Amino acid sequence: MCIRVFLFPSPVFSQNAAPVVRDQDSAPAVPVWRQAVGGAVTGLPAAQVHSVVVVLDGGNIKAYSGGGRPLWNYSARGRLSPYVTRSREGTCYISRTNGAFITVNRAGRELWRVNPGGPLSGPAVPGWDGRIYIPTGNRVSCYTASGCLLWRRDFPASIAVTPALDQNGGILAVLENGDLLRIDPFGRILSRRLSEVPAAVLSLALPEEKGRAEVWGRTLILYKNGRVELLDPARPGGAPYAFPRLPAAPLAAVSRENTAAVLLSGGEVLLLSGADGGFLWTGESHIHMERGGRNNPGGEAVMLFDERGIYVLSGTGATGFTGDGRRLWYIRLEGAAAVPAFGDEGILYSGGADWILYAYKLEDRVRRGRESLYGPVPEGSYRTGNPPPSSRADDYFHFEEKELDRQFDIIEAALKTGEIGEYELEYAACLMEAAGSSADLLGPAKNRPPVQVRHRVRALKLLSIFGSSETIPFLVRVFTRDDEILVKAAAAEAIGAIGLDPDGAALRAFTAAIYTPFLVREEQVMSAVASAAGALCRFSGPPLSDAGVKILTVLSGDALPSSVRARARRELDVMRP
Repeated sequence: MCIRVFLFPSPVFSQNAAPVVRDQDSAPAVPVWRQAVGGAVTGLPAAQVHSVVVVLDGGNIKAYSGGGRPLWNYSARGRLSPYVTRSREGTCYISRTNGAFITVNRAGRELWRVNPGGPLSGPAVPGWDGRIYIPTGNRVSCYTASGCLLWRRDFPASIAVTPALDQNGGILAVLENGDLLRIDPFGRILSRRLSEVPAAVLSLALPEEKGRAEVWGRTLILYKNGRVELLDPARPGGAPYAFPRLPAAPLAAVSRENTAAVLLSGGEVLLLSGADGGFLWTGESHIHMERGGRNNPGGEAVMLFDERGIYVLSGTGATGFTGDGRRLWYIRLEGAAAVPAFGDEGILYSGGADWILYAYKLEDRVRRGRESLYGPVPEGSYRTGNPPPSSRADDYFHFEEKELDRQFDIIEAALKTGEIGEYELEYAACLMEAAGSSADLLGPAKNRPPVQVRHRVRALKLLSIFGSSETIPFLVRVFTRDDEILVKAAAAEAIGAIGLDPDGAALRAFTAAIYTPFLVREEQVMSAVASAAGALCRFSGPPLSDAGVKILTVLSGDALPSSVRARARRELDVMRP
């Protein structure tokens, strides 16, 4: 069965967007492209960076460019949960129904897999620095982008409301027993018992409280009966504010800064003020037209809210609004197998029950947030790459060899048990103070003895295990400024182990190192650069891999030592299909 799509004229169009092409006879609209995918799409597609990924009922995920070109096909060799999440680097996070959590890079290559304790109970949530929050049953686990367990937290009841990122880069979740949880990036939990399980919880902007774990952020709670409450840390006693009741039950909701867009069961859309809960505007979505305004909680719906506007997506269609409530367009879908996805380039991707993926161009506007080499720049920082000084930074004895060994043993034990958690910033600071001591990368040394090479190397190796994209600039500085061969090599290897280089800074440093007049002639350093460049290519794929391949090609030349040539050629061989 094919999808039939009808476009209906909207009474008002934004002056910033080209109107949707309309057919006055209401004939089926023509998609800009279609592709047979070989199975039914089982969940919301993941649209990002001019491409889309879909999960199929046969246990595959497939990727297509924004123009419809097949990019890759990955087989999980088992049934998949209907969730796929993509990080800013384009890495896909999926789960088999047997609990295996799998990461696949933007080129379709599997990176790592773990079993976090069961299949996903909702989509995995990417953090700002590449970390990933994984909800499973009554547990949330947090892993680095390279697969290191930072922490896991078990709860007395299963997760009832799918976790979502809050304004501090942590997550909000609700349990079946009514507990509202705020979990910060380091696993610290604030809990509050609600009167009942809500339909949704949303984080509102609170810039002055960002990064504070000991207080609640401003949290909007939408109950299934239309009741609305706001938790505000500025209110004495912590009692929630009662906002005006919604006129109907909420089906879906999404927040941006200090406002929240809510889809009601009758298909109406409201924009709420986070200041007083007032309705800033109301509009009618395609769902309202289907139901004639009747309240009907059936069917799944998803909302998006970005600088372009507000979008309502369901298995029967989609609607776009400007931020001030003007309806841009609406579209009806027939025969869709799942909720469609709306991409940053204005394309709606819908998987049909006929095993065909359809793409419809609905807007000419493109998201214009701050961009890096890979996708949007993160909304904030966890300070893991520039942590506060460790608790013993100015203690002379802290930098003695035996004391460093003791501290590193503690960190290594925490890594093995997956219990970095709330000590992550302390441990990162301790390792950076040791690793960067010679190059004085963290400010003037105060009362510190020299740190030996073996300790600097060990600090870098430990840092590589739980490091993130925020750690890369520090490691690049160690690589470029430290004069010790073993330290430079360890810094390069640490970058490769982390696997992230979203701004391309590491590969630029490697490129500068292998060309005159900055030629680094040490065999061990060049071998480490080859290993790191290969690891970055495998993790991230193109376009980063283009620069990495050039580095490996240079290092595989006959003029270089045999060990360097061999390492570079092995890395190139691994990347070949």
